[in-house]
Amino acid sequence: MELKWLEDVLSLSTTLSFSRSARERNITQSALSRRVKQLEEWLGLPLFDRSSYPICLTEAGRTFLPRAQEILKQVRGARLEMRQLHEDASETLTFATLNTLSLTYFPGLIRRIEDRLGPLKTRFCDQRASFDGNVGLLNHGECDFLLTYAHPAVLPELDAERFLYRHLGTEQAIPVSIPDGRGEPLHPFRSGEAPVRLLSYGNCSFFARRLALLFAERPTPLVTVYENPMSVGLKAMVLAGRGVAWVPESLVGEELRNGQLVPAADPSWYIAAEIRLYRARQQGRPAVEQFWAAALGDSQPPSLPDDSARPASGRRDYARPASAGSDSRKPRSAAASMSVSRA
Repeated sequence: MELKWLEDVLSLSTTLSFSRSARERNITQSALSRRVKQLEEWLGLPLFDRSSYPICLTEAGRTFLPRAQEILKQVRGARLEMRQLHEDASETLTFATLNTLSLTYFPGLIRRIEDRLGPLKTRFCDQRASFDGNVGLLNHGECDFLLTYAHPAVLPELDAERFLYRHLGTEQAIPVSIPDGRGEPLHPFRSGEAPVRLLSYGNCSFFARRLALLFAERPTPLVTVYENPMSVGLKAMVLAGRGVAWVPESLVGEELRNGQLVPAADPSWYIAAEIRLYRARQQGRPAVEQFWAAALGDSQPPSLPDDSARPASGRRDYARPASAGSDSRKPRSAAASMSVSRA
């Protein structure tokens, strides 16, 4: 029996959809189905009734579910205890974040907060390939903070009773291409014309979901020639002349200024996103509370430029924004110098 089998079952018990859980777990639907079947064979009983739509837990599944949750809780707790043997976890701030933000936004955020608190000790969780996977790190208590993009149509599914966030800024992703000899995009993106060579995020990342909504609203002939869930990987392929990709402006600003890259479409095709910092509502360690209080200085009122997005029907903002007045915790004053780590 493998722990990932238990994680698969917990995901499937929530989504009741093999396709959605496969996307959340960043595996193929056939691989997810096979792993769930292996666990059922190991237990000797079916956990899900596949004859109904949507699928549902069997009586054995309902009995096993709390046991699976407890097993994972104990194993994760043991891992955290072992880590604490090798580091002073009380002063270490742990972060889950998306790859691009770890390169473009996180260093500046830490520098600004260190100006207020003194030296910090931070650590990243192992990044997940999918948007839901990174959100899950906070949801399962494996980190102190989640630094992520968000949009009314693509939101982290975090319970408002357990989590809150602060809005730190905005970002926009721009379709970019290398220029041709006249300085025009080599791979122009114009709706309704010849198929565009698309460098794609696949289907699991934040921008993958956001772009899927954009293309659904503005149908465009596309030929996907490359997939990579990381913006930095797509940027490299754009610079190699392989096609057009939507890349965060913070990641291609220099190349746009020096002419290595040019916008491949007019601004109506740009997509905007918030930058948010999430945390659990529950009172945290002093280091967590001090960082959260200091992050208030970076908070901004949410303000997304108009783009072509509309909130997806049925979606809601699970976690609520925090403000200085609405945050019920009273953080202790920050020490002049402090060491903080990550998860």
